[in-house]
Amino acid sequence: MNTKVLRLVLLSMFVAIGVVISPILRVEGFAPTAHLVNVVCAVYMGPTYALANAVVTGLLRMLLMGVPPLALTGQVFGALLAGFFYKASKGKLFYAALGEVLGTGLIGSVVSYPVMAFLMGRGELTWFFYTPSFTIASSIGSGMAYMLLSAVQKTGALASIQTRLAGHDT
Repeated sequence: MNTKVLRLVLLSMFVAIGVVISPILRVEGFAPTAHLVNVVCAVYMGPTYALANAVVTGLLRMLLMGVPPLALTGQVFGALLAGFFYKASKGKLFYAALGEVLGTGLIGSVVSYPVMAFLMGRGELTWFFYTPSFTIASSIGSGMAYMLLSAVQKTGALASIQTRLAGHDT
């Protein structure tokens, strides 16, 4: 199969999984399964695809499920940093999980304040209002992703998948 097509199919599957499982264990500002998908996508496909996954998944959750803009602000920074940290660490799963937690728990939570305060009329919020819930949710999701990816890595399947996704089109 053409590598570009394979990447798009896998990206579509990550988006579908993210949309379908995100309501599981979800409460306002707390969606650990979204972070699980972000980290797995970042490790399999890198920061660009992880960001695309987070944006499309967040937009679909907002449109189809009525989730507030937190679906974007709480996802995009973690996904991007998970991919960057994984790449910069030369393939260390811990750093992908750490990137998700820092990107979501710190950056995403702080960016969520002006979005929710000014765009959504929630003026009673503070700059760090979402930090505890975003940090907990991203830690849980990243921890689940780390355990899953560690198991996949032990079988040798992770390297095989990454090699196939990085392959050259024929």
